[in-house]
Amino acid sequence: MGELRLMKGNEVIAEAAIRCGCDGYFGYPITPQSEVMETLMAREPWDETGMVVLQAESEVASINMVYGAAGSGKKVMTSSSSPGISLMAEGISYIAGAELPCVIVNVQRGGPGLGTIQPSQADYFQSTKGGGHGDYKLIVLAPASVQEMNDFVELAFQLAFKYRNPAMILSDGAIGQMMEKVELSDFQPRLTAEEIKARYGSWATTGKTADRDYNIVTSLEMDSAKMEHNNLRFQEKYRTMEEEEVRYEMIECDDADYVLVAFGSSARICQKSVDIARAKGLKVGLLRPITLFPFPKKSIAELAKRVKGFLTVEMNAGQMIEDVQLAVGCSGNNVPVKHFGRMGGIIPTPGEVAEALEQKLIGG
Repeated sequence: MGELRLMKGNEVIAEAAIRCGCDGYFGYPITPQSEVMETLMAREPWDETGMVVLQAESEVASINMVYGAAGSGKKVMTSSSSPGISLMAEGISYIAGAELPCVIVNVQRGGPGLGTIQPSQADYFQSTKGGGHGDYKLIVLAPASVQEMNDFVELAFQLAFKYRNPAMILSDGAIGQMMEKVELSDFQPRLTAEEIKARYGSWATTGKTADRDYNIVTSLEMDSAKMEHNNLRFQEKYRTMEEEEVRYEMIECDDADYVLVAFGSSARICQKSVDIARAKGLKVGLLRPITLFPFPKKSIAELAKRVKGFLTVEMNAGQMIEDVQLAVGCSGNNVPVKHFGRMGGIIPTPGEVAEALEQKLIGG
């Protein structure tokens, strides 16, 4: 068993980054994720592992520092919260277009605009549909616990390097500020340039070598035919992700007549909602997407063949519901898909979710 600690979700992100051999973190403080950088600064990992930690002058600067370091094959990351991620959107698109691996953590807060510092899940569209300009996708992992905040850091890096694509950990202010017992990962050595090359190929800008010329990292292509070829290759990569990297959890779905679909904090709440509903004799289950992209649409489509309805539970006005509706529609089954959500940083209670299920699906 690894080392056990009682920690905040944001603190765990920082500790997991150090332990997984991250080469560098570049960020800018914003509530409710500031503890990520604060913890890294307090830990002083540069003396322990050689990890670079730098507060940039802005979110725009930090994502471009990530871009540069990722281009040299380094294991690098940043973190922010909703408005800060919006400022990073151009740089994230560049990184996706240049096919570079990195990890981006978004501890969501309520919006739009400056909004509130309270938790939200209103960045689902931004995270799963590209967010910046161009036809690109992020790998998106949605932790529902402090333990998963730890576990998903290394997983995000593994997927980012496997596909040479940015990976996002989409959390929220509740999990970022929540304290729970967590089993920390063991320390891993930082990868050398030779190890990066052996595992993931020789794309990094590490200078001219005996077996290749200089590498050039860019998202720019002036020839439209070549740019289309790049885009077609990207889309094929995203289809491979959809075939091989879908992750989800099903709870009490084997005999369910109705299924809640929720991610992150909302999924935690819905676990109790399932208990409340079943105590009333209602057969209710929960499907929790762990990867928001790739989305578990095939599993939802299979459930749609035998259940009576779905209720998506999100801390937003209704975003993931569109992906659930698409999955259900593609299954050829006309079962209802409804949404229940709270906004402005308000977290729904399990009782509210159970009541909404009865009103919108069972009683309706």
